[in-house]
Amino acid sequence: MNENGNYRVLSLMKILAVGLVGALIGGIIVGIIAINFFRETNITQEQPNVNNDFMESISTSDDPPTTVEAVAELVTPTVVGVQTVEISQDMFMRERTSTGIGSGFIVTQDGYILTNHHVVTEDPKKITVSLKDGRSLEATKIWSDAILDLAVIKIDATGLPVAILGDSESLAVGQMAIAIGNPLGLTFERTVTAGIVSALNRSIISGNTIAEDLIQTDASINSGNSGGPLLNNRGNVIGINTYKIDSGEGMGFAIPINIAKPIVNQIINNGEFKPTMMGISCLDREIARYYSSDEDIDLKAGILIMEVQPESGAEKAGLVKDAIITHIDDIEVNTMLKLREIIYNKLPGESVQVRYTLNGKTETTKVTLMGADKQEVDTRP
Repeated sequence: MNENGNYRVLSLMKILAVGLVGALIGGIIVGIIAINFFRETNITQEQPNVNNDFMESISTSDDPPTTVEAVAELVTPTVVGVQTVEISQDMFMRERTSTGIGSGFIVTQDGYILTNHHVVTEDPKKITVSLKDGRSLEATKIWSDAILDLAVIKIDATGLPVAILGDSESLAVGQMAIAIGNPLGLTFERTVTAGIVSALNRSIISGNTIAEDLIQTDASINSGNSGGPLLNNRGNVIGINTYKIDSGEGMGFAIPINIAKPIVNQIINNGEFKPTMMGISCLDREIARYYSSDEDIDLKAGILIMEVQPESGAEKAGLVKDAIITHIDDIEVNTMLKLREIIYNKLPGESVQVRYTLNGKTETTKVTLMGADKQEVDTRP
């Protein structure tokens, strides 16, 4: 082949090479575009206008049936049956023996159990605790209070499963609520029911007292459930089941767990609970409606002082009748239960900073807490 022929062949090969490279690059670009288009098309078809964060929040980890099952498996071993024998006298001074059955839950591995006062009664002759592993052990009453309807008892055991105490302050209406207990006696022990938190800060009349700031739930609660735990969807105790309104359908009530935590902590650390008091008799908004008309008291927030005990820490700090306590230690206070929760975390002799209003003026004072045989002065005027 001559020189001109060689030049033509080389030129043709260069053209073919450039063409192949261009075709390859073009194919890659087209492929990338097609892949991206395919992905975008699939996303649009499978998840039109979807917020990915919301999709994650409703994943199967929060599926209600799975959650209830998991909570039951986790917490049921901590729930106990509490059987009480009480001796009383009739009008002819004859002794009468009565028994009662309720529920409770273990809060320490060495046998401290939280339940209701009305389950263990004022002066029980004998308390027997039934564990899930089949053991029945005699218990000792450590502390109880009729107004709060709380009690702490103890059995002689170690290595027990423990219920985790949650935060009742963070509850919201509509969230899941799970009750575990012994409705109608030990025949139906550790029954699990589920519902929602129906309302918060409910107060109801029970005998001569008012049960304050309760959690309302439609989770089924019956006689024998008293003292058992009310739980959230993580298995944390948010309340202690205590009341049911028989005239209403699905209206059960539980004591918020936060009021019990300082009591339990002090008993665990010191072997006993010594309640503190400011020396005041007061009302919150919910309780005021039981005793006064709207014309008498117009309380939109805070705690209204009705009476101050002479020589009490409150009197020495300058608190007077008709003052409205709004904050204690910079924590907003709108219920008597919240007030008790704060001061029960203190020991006698310690002080709290109290912010209050009187005649439209805001003041601050320091109140030294006193010890009391009972709890803070009764809320009734």
